[in-house]
Amino acid sequence: MSASIFEDGFSSDRLFKQGYSYTYDDVIFLPHYIDFPTYSVHLASNLSRRVPLSIPCVSSPMDTVTESHMAISMAALGGIGIIHSNLTSFEQAHMVRSVKSRRVPLLSNPVFKSPSDRIQSDDVFDASNPYVLVTEWQPQFEAFGLRFGGDCWGGGGYMEEKKRDVVATVRENEVVDVVAKEEVERIKGYPKLGVGTVGPDGTWLVGAAIWTRESDKERLEELKMYSKLDVVGGNVVTVSQAQNLIQAGVDGLRVGMGSGSICTTQEVCAVGRGQATAVYKVASLASQSGVPVIADGGISNSGHIVKALVIGASTVMMGSFLAGSTEAPRVFVYQVCMGSLEAMTKGSDQRYSGDTAKLKIAQGVVGAVADKGSVLNFIPYTMQAVKQGFQDLGASSLQSAHDLLKSSVLRLEVRTGAAQVEGGVHGVVSYEKKSF
Repeated sequence: MSASIFEDGFSSDRLFKQGYSYTYDDVIFLPHYIDFPTYSVHLASNLSRRVPLSIPCVSSPMDTVTESHMAISMAALGGIGIIHSNLTSFEQAHMVRSVKSRRVPLLSNPVFKSPSDRIQSDDVFDASNPYVLVTEWQPQFEAFGLRFGGDCWGGGGYMEEKKRDVVATVRENEVVDVVAKEEVERIKGYPKLGVGTVGPDGTWLVGAAIWTRESDKERLEELKMYSKLDVVGGNVVTVSQAQNLIQAGVDGLRVGMGSGSICTTQEVCAVGRGQATAVYKVASLASQSGVPVIADGGISNSGHIVKALVIGASTVMMGSFLAGSTEAPRVFVYQVCMGSLEAMTKGSDQRYSGDTAKLKIAQGVVGAVADKGSVLNFIPYTMQAVKQGFQDLGASSLQSAHDLLKSSVLRLEVRTGAAQVEGGVHGVVSYEKKSF
């Protein structure tokens, strides 16, 4: 009897060299040996070369998905949000500032008063400034408090030790901010998925999208002032496209074309690629240069996230998966594809057509989505499901999953249509699906 009959599935290299364009639903992983519990799985990854994340989740730069509220919540969870660019550069910068102004767990823009100042509650105290710091206002005044730029998460322990509800933060003997006990307690209430995505100064990290429009050259000129910013390029689906951007010096790659749930590019333009194949091919090249890959599109459930991450992605970008959440900027019943005519009228046409053509061709639709509640609730559930998927594969981290795939230890098979039906809910007249 041939030895090949005892071989399970295909290696990733063999499967994705067959010339087929596979989606996430087309392939399935075979289980592997498990020798660790689910809580030992760590999903920390990188968005780009210099931006680490506690969870591999990125909210898409769509005007129905990511504005300041979503970006703050994603960063609080350990992921990151990318502000959409259907805005003027001023409006986009304002949203970024709004996200950055929410310190962790510091108060933003506290009011400073000297003893001689008259304090009127109606012009000092409000929802954004619940505390007023009063100092002697003398040049030689010695300020005491937490060192600004240090471990901002240590504020809670410091206040507990000193029995204080409020403490100042100090930089070069100057009071620059205030830590409040209630803010510390609020941050502690966030789901425990890892450290929030913050910079060394304790502010949330956030991204901003820039398209290839002529008008966006102004935004690029402004970015030249910040040489330490990471730049992610895309979208790409082929090795040659990725190679061009890597040679240009990008710090990350965004992969996906026509795979979004409300995107019709593949149908209208006959151009694109199955997302599983696109992610695998691009990630295989990008890994040689240490460039992280963002799997953008095609994510409908936690299983898709597992597949995207294991076949090579460092993070997944989610649009429709987050649309309809409490943090999304639009009313929950509508989700607008950035390639739809509705979005094009607001400025996204140059992303899809490269110019401002008078005759616009839609590459997406507007659809209704259900109310999902807060991302602070369902993202932790989703990440727990992803961890269980990694455990079933015998991978305790993204790096170990990638290593198991490259060494052909992890095996895959192609699913027939009947297998996909069998793998879902079937054989019942009606059912209710509760995620958490």
